[in-house]
Amino acid sequence: MTVHTRTSVFSIVSGAGRAALLGTVFSAGLIGAASAVDITVWSGYPEMTPFYEHVAEGMKAEHPDLKVTVEAIALREHEKRIALGLTSGEAANVIELGYSTATRYLENDLFPKAPDDIAAFVSDPANYSETFKNSASYNGVVHGVPLFRGQSAIYYNTDMFKAAGLEAPPKDMAEMTAYAEKLTQRDANGNPTVSGWSMRLSGGGQGIAEKFWINMFQYGGNLVEQKADGKWRSNIANEAGLATLRQYIENVHGVKTVTIEMPADAEAFERGQTAMFIRESWVIGDIAAKAPDLKYATSTLPRGSITAPVSLWITGEGPEAEAAWAFAKAANSPENLVWLLDNVGWLPNRSGLDYTAILEKKPALGAFVNYPADYAFFSLPAIGPVEEILTRTADRLTQAFANPALLGDDKAIMEVLTATQDEINALLDREGLLAAE
Repeated sequence: MTVHTRTSVFSIVSGAGRAALLGTVFSAGLIGAASAVDITVWSGYPEMTPFYEHVAEGMKAEHPDLKVTVEAIALREHEKRIALGLTSGEAANVIELGYSTATRYLENDLFPKAPDDIAAFVSDPANYSETFKNSASYNGVVHGVPLFRGQSAIYYNTDMFKAAGLEAPPKDMAEMTAYAEKLTQRDANGNPTVSGWSMRLSGGGQGIAEKFWINMFQYGGNLVEQKADGKWRSNIANEAGLATLRQYIENVHGVKTVTIEMPADAEAFERGQTAMFIRESWVIGDIAAKAPDLKYATSTLPRGSITAPVSLWITGEGPEAEAAWAFAKAANSPENLVWLLDNVGWLPNRSGLDYTAILEKKPALGAFVNYPADYAFFSLPAIGPVEEILTRTADRLTQAFANPALLGDDKAIMEVLTATQDEINALLDREGLLAAE
């Protein structure tokens, strides 16, 4: 593909605004500002910035007059930025976004169809499985280019496991709590100082619900399920939901392996403030950068994992759009995708990549690319109200996590789950998406 030039540099955000958005400008052999094609990439994962810079660097030879600006901010702010940018016509040329969120914009024709050559590239089964092709399509038509996915595994501190007399990772959810009890470190008053299992108890709302869903999936449940009529219904007020919320309450208020106030997530793991947690593959790269001496390993989850595919979507038209599609395709070269896994840690969606050399250096990635044949996966539903569903669910869950009165009271726990289920179904009904019982 030839990248054409035009007489003025395409600019969306002012210089000050770009600095505030952590913008990184990559100039690929520009002849002069007036002749450059300038495209902007919006990302919701700041750790992806080096990858997009790497892609831009690799395009220099073929596209010497291309300038790429990478603006990566926190995911929730990124999603707000997209909503404002697309509706006002001032969005970036390349937008990184998960399919479940992209659907609302696809429904409103805000992401164009892919050019024929890109559509053929994405539709080739040698490049992408049907799952990932569909994650970049709408009504069977390709609109984006698949890039990477979130997929979860258990991270555990091997030194702490050894000190607790544990030789292997937990194999089921009952062992998750039993291990957490043995791994928790306490002060003289019995209060935990190092959590045995860092559960997502506070913070970003949608993430709380997603992590709860991952745990519930291990018990065979789903927050929402698609029915035979193609519509959806919540299915949280059941035995799987009860077992999951009961486990949270037990860990927080019963065996007290964790508290809501304790340091959590990857940062806590890297600082030795938790022994075990569930997270995506990007943590491997984060550990290498921030805690290179940390002794740890990973393991698959008992039943299966969430998979959250992220694609690149293009806006606009003309030379900038043409350059943006070229950038999206270049990002998916085997060389760049192997670089992504090795240096950032997100799992590429493209098929047929050779990870042998990376796994030799980083065995922790094995839990993400080598899993049992019967390992199950689920994805967030690609429906308009999915974020509202997750946010409202998270609000109810955080209140439940902080309520010690729920300990040992299955009836009260089920009342929380029933109220949550009713609220989700009301949201689905409001959108005309509620399946018949």
